[in-house]
Amino acid sequence: MKETKSNYCEHCGEFHDPVRDHASLVKVGEPVPDFAFEAYHKGVITEMSLSQLRGKWAVIVFYPADFTFVCPTELEELAKLYPKFQAANAEVISVSTDTVHTHKAWHDVSPGIREIKYPMAADPSGKLALAFGVLIEGGEAALTPDEGLALRGSFIIDPAGILRSMEVSDNSIGRKGAETLRKLHAAQYVETHKGKVCPASWEPGDDTLEPGLNLVGKL
Repeated sequence: MKETKSNYCEHCGEFHDPVRDHASLVKVGEPVPDFAFEAYHKGVITEMSLSQLRGKWAVIVFYPADFTFVCPTELEELAKLYPKFQAANAEVISVSTDTVHTHKAWHDVSPGIREIKYPMAADPSGKLALAFGVLIEGGEAALTPDEGLALRGSFIIDPAGILRSMEVSDNSIGRKGAETLRKLHAAQYVETHKGKVCPASWEPGDDTLEPGLNLVGKL
């Protein structure tokens, strides 16, 4: 008897055909599916899930790999800003397709990485990266650079589990941690000030806008 495959999607729990059509689950303004994962945090390996973060803001930061070049500059910058994220009721979680053991090894030998206090999530199967649309896949090419790694993706999720911001860059382009923090502050402001919007380069304390016909053509 010919074996058949179920079209059940392990990522979302729904049935659809084909499963691969659901490669990117996250969309701005929609709930982020729950995922469980291991993380290296405070010297131990711990199990975490996105649902555990409900009630606070979450900043999920994907990067290609441990023991690389641009990645430590980004993660170390986030480590310095981590107290400010915490003060804003936000948890930062970095994610790569490395294992938790690789995270520990990197943490043990790198002075900069040793300063990281936020959880470093492991995604060796690539399920998280796939769901967030940042997994680099090979396709038909014989060799795809960085295949199996993640692009540089930053995602801001609100306390209700709704995705509010996403940014994905080529792996040769480093991000600015302060800009991620600025976007978090902006997302929090508009969440608590309905009808208001934040203009370009807005920082806490700056003027905001209230869209309406009276502003059309005057900006």
